[in-house]
Amino acid sequence: MPPPNNNHFCTCSIIGTGSYVPDRVLTNDDLSKIVDTNDEWITTRTGIKERRIAAEGQATSDMASEAARRALAAAGITAADIDLIIVATVTPDMFFPSTACIVQKKIEAWNAVCFDISAACSGFLYALQTARHYINTGNRKTALIIGAEKLSSLINWKDRNTCVLFGDGAGAVVVQRMDDDAKEAPGRILSAVMGCDGSLTDLLKVPGGASAIPVTPENVDQRLNTIHMEGRETFKHAVTRMCQASEQALSMAGLTAADIKMVIPHQANLRIISAIAERLGIPEERTFVNLQKYGNTSAATIPVALDEANRSGAIQRGDVVLLVAFGGGFTWASTVLVW
Repeated sequence: MPPPNNNHFCTCSIIGTGSYVPDRVLTNDDLSKIVDTNDEWITTRTGIKERRIAAEGQATSDMASEAARRALAAAGITAADIDLIIVATVTPDMFFPSTACIVQKKIEAWNAVCFDISAACSGFLYALQTARHYINTGNRKTALIIGAEKLSSLINWKDRNTCVLFGDGAGAVVVQRMDDDAKEAPGRILSAVMGCDGSLTDLLKVPGGASAIPVTPENVDQRLNTIHMEGRETFKHAVTRMCQASEQALSMAGLTAADIKMVIPHQANLRIISAIAERLGIPEERTFVNLQKYGNTSAATIPVALDEANRSGAIQRGDVVLLVAFGGGFTWASTVLVW
């Protein structure tokens, strides 16, 4: 078994997982009817076959709340037991109040402190580490961590380089402080790494719609409130930083890539996932991939994939699991668990 946590944190465990994706499926063939693309072009470059799109009137908080309810049920607790809610999202219901506050209202978690984190595709792992800090101080015991996105609200459907990549969905975990003698508790978080390089903010962004560049009648036709990405540069930095973060988190846990039973990476592009696995020396069968079904759901990708891996039996009690993400900012993060 891996050594005890060596990061001066108390034992924190994921005691329940849940996820939700909308009913509407948008296939590559469907996209070919609205933009100059086709299934072969999308599949060979990304690995994505389809994605889910939120229903009209369905907000990020709606998806987040459903994922939360499923995680609570899996953990065997109620909303009253939650004393911290963190929602990782770049597509909040509104600028304020936070989506976490809206989730609190919808699931009636009245004992929780609530706030959002914006770290793009790394947001869920940033939120998970933030919860560890709260729990480690003794200030909070049971946290609900949610990654939820309605990226369809930020897509330029005329840009074939970005509109094919993204989808909607939400995933959630319940994290709880364990007693000092619970070193063998399942779902233990062993280590975590986070990083950021703000000099690269221009490579992946939604430039308009906030205080820097408000959307006005004069610039609305520029679609500044949609996703803009420099794909080649993003790819290069994603592979490098995700590999570095993975190696650092494993080292902090006293482990190597050979100890990993499953990698659950951010689901952005199959080529990125394959490159990371190859550099780390991890075989394909130990890499969890579901982006062919959902595309890139930003902060939701890892918790959705973790829930699917958990419920399908792809990860088992005692398995070492590596979570790793990269997103706009640029941000990156990695977490090592013993399931």
